[in-house]
Amino acid sequence: MSTDSVQAPTVDVHAHILLPALQQLVAEADPEGFGAQQALEVRRNGPESMAASGRMIKERWPRLTDLDRRLADMDAQGVDVQLVSPSPSHFYYFAGEELALKLAKAANQAVREFVDRAPERLNGLGLVPLQHPALMVEALEHAVLECGLLGVEVGSFAATPNDPEHSTVELSDPRLEPFWSRAEELGALVFLHPFGCSLDERLDRFYLANTVSQPAENAVALSHLIFSGVLDRHPELKVVAAHGGGYLPTTLGRSDHAWKVRPEAHGCAQPPSSYLKKLYFDSLVHSPAELRALVAAAGPEQVLLGSDYPFDMGSDLPMDEVQAAGLPADDETQVLGGNARTLGITAAAALTARRNA
Repeated sequence: MSTDSVQAPTVDVHAHILLPALQQLVAEADPEGFGAQQALEVRRNGPESMAASGRMIKERWPRLTDLDRRLADMDAQGVDVQLVSPSPSHFYYFAGEELALKLAKAANQAVREFVDRAPERLNGLGLVPLQHPALMVEALEHAVLECGLLGVEVGSFAATPNDPEHSTVELSDPRLEPFWSRAEELGALVFLHPFGCSLDERLDRFYLANTVSQPAENAVALSHLIFSGVLDRHPELKVVAAHGGGYLPTTLGRSDHAWKVRPEAHGCAQPPSSYLKKLYFDSLVHSPAELRALVAAAGPEQVLLGSDYPFDMGSDLPMDEVQAAGLPADDETQVLGGNARTLGITAAAALTARRNA
């Protein structure tokens, strides 16, 4: 084990904050759109899961909003640095152009202000309006260049029912090319975190709206990135997939076969499985065997510690879950912090000091 690896701080790349003022802003600016989004969530999740989620958010509210509680929890977990991102419930992909850009910039600024309260422990990610590809570069530059964040968080798709020509924005959409190019130029992280699923009411019981939809949406979104050639055109792009990339990383045999035999599946230069080495994944898979499989498929240099703090589908002891996988010592050290440092994921204070050196 190298000395550099030993000295790397432990970094959690998947942790969320709630921004109540942002929700109030969108609810007042577009009450019809906000109400429709809330109704969609009820249909997607079903009444039983909505009630349970409401109780969970109420109980965990201090962890989502209170800095002192967050830092105490990080200490208890052994986490040195958190990369915080807005709760995906703040995506608000229904918003029109003017409001969407206003919301993204407000979220970016709010994350910056939160990070600035503990710059030795925190850094952050902002938001971009995926439903409006033409605005994404401006929001990305605001997040990275104006707010000093490390990148942005995006969903797996954006439904745009008011645009008959483009009813859905997928990550393979050609209109996103300027965004991918600029993210690559800036060295910005793009954190892929699904919210919602196009299967809608089929998952409205047993909490399938989370347990099935999240890994399924990750698989779909990452497949769009791979098969469309986005990763060929932007080889330095830094995409980090939440929840271990969902169903995709360890089930790519069928995709590789399709790439060989189907012309419409040959939009990428290499077999799909080879692109796991160009993507990054958090460790949040809830199973030692699945984490070992993820590390074996993608490589130990592609996996980073993630907790989904502080939601109940996350891990209260993320380091313990990584250690339970029984990875080789060097691989475990990479996952817990070495890979984060390689990607430039560090505390805001450390990043500022490095830039000013």
